[in-house]
Amino acid sequence: MAAPQLKPGTSWSETYARCVRAAPEAFTPDRLLNLVRGEWRAVGTPGGHTTPLDGTPIPGPPRVGIEEARRAVSFAIDRHADWGRVPLDERKARVAAAVEGLAEQRELLALLLVWEIGKPWRLACADVDRALDGVRWYLDNIDRQLEGRTPLPGPVSNIASWNYPMSVQVHAELVQLLAGNAVVAKTPSQGGFHCLTLAHAVMHRAGLPATLLSGMGGRIADALIRAEGLGALAFVGGRANGRKAATALADLGRRHFLEQEGLNTWGVWNFTDWPALAAHLRKGFEYAKQRCTAYPRYVVQRSLFPAFLETYLGVLAGLRFGHPLAVADPGDPLPELDFGPVIHAAKAAELRAGFDAAVAGRAVPLYRGSLDDGGFVAGQSTDAYLAPAALLDPPANWALHHSEPFGPLDSVVLVDTESELLAAMNAGNGSLVASLATDDLGFADRISPDLLAFKIGINRPRSRGDREEVFGGLGASWKGAFVGGDLLVRAVTHGPEGADEKLYGNFPSYSLYPPR
Repeated sequence: MAAPQLKPGTSWSETYARCVRAAPEAFTPDRLLNLVRGEWRAVGTPGGHTTPLDGTPIPGPPRVGIEEARRAVSFAIDRHADWGRVPLDERKARVAAAVEGLAEQRELLALLLVWEIGKPWRLACADVDRALDGVRWYLDNIDRQLEGRTPLPGPVSNIASWNYPMSVQVHAELVQLLAGNAVVAKTPSQGGFHCLTLAHAVMHRAGLPATLLSGMGGRIADALIRAEGLGALAFVGGRANGRKAATALADLGRRHFLEQEGLNTWGVWNFTDWPALAAHLRKGFEYAKQRCTAYPRYVVQRSLFPAFLETYLGVLAGLRFGHPLAVADPGDPLPELDFGPVIHAAKAAELRAGFDAAVAGRAVPLYRGSLDDGGFVAGQSTDAYLAPAALLDPPANWALHHSEPFGPLDSVVLVDTESELLAAMNAGNGSLVASLATDDLGFADRISPDLLAFKIGINRPRSRGDREEVFGGLGASWKGAFVGGDLLVRAVTHGPEGADEKLYGNFPSYSLYPPR
């Protein structure tokens, strides 16, 4: 059998050249530009970056300093009022034009997601499609959603994670724009900035008041979070940075929605349908569990452990991973993988060290896969790749005992009582999703209200959701207004009550939950 090779036409140099041709106003042959003060400008300091796929050097984000960030935000604030006065039909027409322009660039946007953040081809295409289909749903519903509502008094500032540039960040920005708000967005430092640059070039051509800039969060956060005149902060990321953002907002009384990580757990109790669970387990490894609704912790009734282990190990042994663009023959389609690399080599090293630390703390190593089982191009760097691994009963002082690994490293905890199950499933002090695998639906009804998760699945996983589905988090996993469906529009507009409107969400003075 021939050694795998990079599929012709998909190299980084060819991909970047396509970006320069598609949006020469935003990409030069050797650097990205920032979309600030109404134009693409060569401001900021370009840095080096490497793709997780194989360590290839690629242009990094052109980081601006605090003064340029303040000028960019000030300009966006000035444009905000004018945009809010644009009739809704015109706003809809421009957002629709942007959606169609993005659809024309679907393949290139997806290929950028493969190179920048390691998504397998199918998942990269799905990320683009979810963004566009979601915005189309809002275009069909926005007249109803905006009845009696007005834009915020200033732009929405977006600070998002790297893992879903299209279906989370671009999707949210287009809805914010549709609702009458100008938007400011910071590119994630770890990846996704090329994809976001191309997307914002399309948005800018459609006449949408969007600002896109790069910078070190600690250096420009004051402009993006506390600038006088901003209307809201939308944040997606880890708890440490989320706490910093919440602290910076504390005295402003400003609209915000901060989605933070949570340890999503799957409990297994009085259960027999192992083939169904196997299918869910397999799908759960998509994109190496680098998503906010992944399940890295399984809490299993001790008497069920033999059956669970047989099912689980069978799933791990069948996972397909490797270079997302590696093919055996030039004419072959791109490989159908469960996952590629994690976001960068340092993350892979961190997770390998985490596995070793847990074992040193007397955890049982249930499974440790080998990169020899992956599909790679001959001679490529595999530093950012991690084969699937799993631990049994990690020690309570393990660094990942109460937080998500954001990689294909699972842990299993055995319990004997319902109270132990509940305590172990709530170990992360709040999460976005949780699930129960059980034949006893009465048990599920009884225990579900005590699970600290916004969405709970019974014999099925839960996800962020699309279109009308709401999204939020319990406990430390979420601060501020909930989003999704009609709630996203409410989060970025004022109702008749103005700033005194009581939204669904977790706020310092109250928590209010929609039907879940």
